[in-house]
Amino acid sequence: MATLADVPDPAPARDERWFLGWAIVMSLLAVAGFSFQLAMGRSSFSAPLLVHAHAVVFMGWLALYLLQNFFVTTDRITMHRRLGWIGAGWMAAMVVLGCAVTLAMVRRGQVPFFFQPQHFLIFDPMIMFAFAGLTIAAIMQRRRTDWHRRLHFCGLALLVGPGIARLLPNPLLQPFAFETFFATSMIFPIVGALTDIRRGNPVHPAWRWGMGAMIGMLLLTEAITHSPVGDAIYQAVTAGHPGAAVPPMAFAPPPGAP
Repeated sequence: MATLADVPDPAPARDERWFLGWAIVMSLLAVAGFSFQLAMGRSSFSAPLLVHAHAVVFMGWLALYLLQNFFVTTDRITMHRRLGWIGAGWMAAMVVLGCAVTLAMVRRGQVPFFFQPQHFLIFDPMIMFAFAGLTIAAIMQRRRTDWHRRLHFCGLALLVGPGIARLLPNPLLQPFAFETFFATSMIFPIVGALTDIRRGNPVHPAWRWGMGAMIGMLLLTEAITHSPVGDAIYQAVTAGHPGAAVPPMAFAPPPGAP
């Protein structure tokens, strides 16, 4: 990316408002998804401490992202830069906790019934790795604002997907619940690219790189899941745990099913 020529923002103030507006929209959708799960009784505050820690850190990232966009929009660049380094450390905690929650669920044999356990074991960490990769790329491009904000945006699109997916009828989407979530995440950078076109500008290359990374994550996830590597990972993770008795590529029956 660093070798590509800058594509300057034609209207910085308008872009700043656009990114802040979409940051608010994505955050509200993610919060609505998790709140809906709580209201429907599908999650509760009796969940393990690890799950609560993951939720707090995840919501904290949404708050950080909103604040960062707010600081830029209100020309508080010094605050934006200081908070940015806190965000870098926060991202690392998110990856660790996100993967830890996935491992715990698979080992307990408690993967949502509309996901195949082995697929879930692969795609959940892959989402976190892709998010981290896009975020690191955004940090590396922090002096090129047009790249920086778009790569961060693509990372957030991946991150809020699971929250937004909780608003969808996932049991009815089986066996394509994950693919549907991915398509939902892709909507946001596609809107960004279409906004460039609507304004009479070429699509910024950061959108193409961001969406390319997201699609690459999807393809790599599918390749690993349906390979001997995926089988070996599942066996190693579940060995000695209840999840070892769960068929890795089978969908569990819905709760209450005979």
